[in-house]
Amino acid sequence: MSDVWQHLAEQKSLDDEIRSEIETAFGARGKKALVAIDERKVKRYLDFFVVDGRTAHYIVEEDFCTCGDFMYRGRTCWHLLAVRIAAATGTYQSVDSWYQDQMKSSKKPHEQNLD
Repeated sequence: MSDVWQHLAEQKSLDDEIRSEIETAFGARGKKALVAIDERKVKRYLDFFVVDGRTAHYIVEEDFCTCGDFMYRGRTCWHLLAVRIAAATGTYQSVDSWYQDQMKSSKKPHEQNLD
């Protein structure tokens, strides 16, 4: 498994050989991670990486993800893999804003604090 990350760090791009290595090493989770990258679902905000999932957006920071797979099953999810691959290859969308600020502004008026 570490050979995949070493190979990726050396090459810094996703060619067919590395894609195959990722799929072999991580199975379905690796395939989902590559699809997320191909579909530009990995975003780098000023504070976090965020991966657009099927039903929600998941915050990924270092080796932590807010998805249920990570939180309840305690295993590496495809969101973490996608971020790690995207960070190594630069294949993410850069967003020049704070994700936390975006979340505050996207709340409905009745959900916002009236401090």
